[in-house]
Amino acid sequence: MDFPQELKYTKDHEWVKFDGDVATIGITEFAAGELGDIVYVEVETTGEALDTNEVFGSVEAVKTVSDLFMPVSGEILEVNPDLEDSPELVNESPYEKGWMIKVQVTGDIPSDLLSAAEYAELVGA
Repeated sequence: MDFPQELKYTKDHEWVKFDGDVATIGITEFAAGELGDIVYVEVETTGEALDTNEVFGSVEAVKTVSDLFMPVSGEILEVNPDLEDSPELVNESPYEKGWMIKVQVTGDIPSDLLSAAEYAELVGA
């Protein structure tokens, strides 16, 4: 299983990539594998400012629907437009083509974000 070193992770299985004060967010390869085939990604919070741990959307898989949680506080700038027609990108390329949102970070970066090694330990990889 792949956990890119440059990313930060949450205990809820989201990943975060920081580029200055903009964060790109998605779900991990582990989460995508646990969910199974993803058939729909719903994010209706574009333009909204959300706090850390608030729900920003949901992901629907063949087996279940799961909420998506904000790993940082900020305003949602963009939703990945490719996921509307190709939600399977989350399974196929969770860290590249399967990203979900871009956020303008407004608060401090939470201290409880995990490194790749800490996340791998959390999921037993």
